[in-house]
Amino acid sequence: MEDRLKEKLEILADAAKYDVSCSSSGSNRVNKGKGLGNTGAGICHTYTEDGRCVSLLKILLTNHCIFDCAYCVSRKSNDIKRAAFTVREVVDLTVAFYRRNYIEGLFLSSGIFKDADYTMERLILVAKTLRQQHAFNGYIHLKTIPGASPELIHAAGLYADRLSVNLEIPTESGLKLLAPEKNRKDMITPIAYLKEQLEKTEDEKRRFKYAPHFAPAGQSTQMIIGATGESDKQIISVADHFYTRFKMKRVYYSGYVPISNDRRLPGMETTVPVVRENRLYQTDWLMRFYGFQAEEIVNDQYPFLDLDIDPKLGWALRNMHVFPVDINSADYSLILRVPGVGVASAKKIVAARTFGSLDLHALKKIGVAINRAKYFIICRGYRHSFCEKQPERLKHILLGKSQSKFRKDLTYQPTLF
Repeated sequence: MEDRLKEKLEILADAAKYDVSCSSSGSNRVNKGKGLGNTGAGICHTYTEDGRCVSLLKILLTNHCIFDCAYCVSRKSNDIKRAAFTVREVVDLTVAFYRRNYIEGLFLSSGIFKDADYTMERLILVAKTLRQQHAFNGYIHLKTIPGASPELIHAAGLYADRLSVNLEIPTESGLKLLAPEKNRKDMITPIAYLKEQLEKTEDEKRRFKYAPHFAPAGQSTQMIIGATGESDKQIISVADHFYTRFKMKRVYYSGYVPISNDRRLPGMETTVPVVRENRLYQTDWLMRFYGFQAEEIVNDQYPFLDLDIDPKLGWALRNMHVFPVDINSADYSLILRVPGVGVASAKKIVAARTFGSLDLHALKKIGVAINRAKYFIICRGYRHSFCEKQPERLKHILLGKSQSKFRKDLTYQPTLF
């Protein structure tokens, strides 16, 4: 690789690291035998829904930008090295890296240069060239540029497996403070358009066998956490709104990394602790797969997640009247709410108990985390007295048994915006 291209790659790969919404799940683009790659899953590492690790070439097309967002390293007022790939350079890098088995796909974003449509056209041209000229069947994730025309967004969906529009800041007031040149409507409009197109494509696929692909892995978004002082309740409420109204595939949470001394930013000396991101993702998981409502986990009484314990355990300790749960008779939905019981384990419990009542040994073989679940359940030959004890005492006991890798991060003190 020539030195000039290598320098561009170093600059634009480093600039792309702040975007975490690069999961490669949900697409099934198949190689018919004449091209490059398969998208049975999706140089960054990301994970599919079944837990496999895949590698993506994760870069910006350029870090030049016409906007001056206080939280962004690529903002126009920041004194950094600037670079820009040509369309051909991105295509050649993707193909070359794939042939060397370095990557399984491409995650391509960009600063906005000239205007939204001009930038979006070039992102699309990269994907179109890969698909049509190189028969590339690997995973492609394109960032949709807020303010781009619907025609361009539609064209992007024909070539990309996933599209995403970043909300950036959870609330409109926070966005106005840190990025006054941006308009929240420019972010919502393409998200709404993508939702309509994805629903239309689903309908066409039911009626026509060979309906064209349109972003088969759906759409996602990302919010920066900690650049403004939103509570976890505000953040989760926004995520819940986009899941329910726009059928978002994923919402990603990225802890703010201090990159400047802009007076609009909070006085943060350290980055947002990883444990806060982790708790938000756990809450997100509970809403999507465990049947929890957002307000059950964070509400006016509990606007911030407890960083000491996971949100499922937090809910359980606040609702001890629900427990103990009889594993051999409770509904699947209630078993899911027992700390230490996952989705797979809950399904196995419901299936296994049709052949006989279950005891602790059977639950352990199924995969239940007995050291946690035993305080909240009844099963054959077992009932734990701690089900009737005070929540704070039980929390203390469970924390004493915890070896969480996040414990060192628990010095973070959130403040309301």
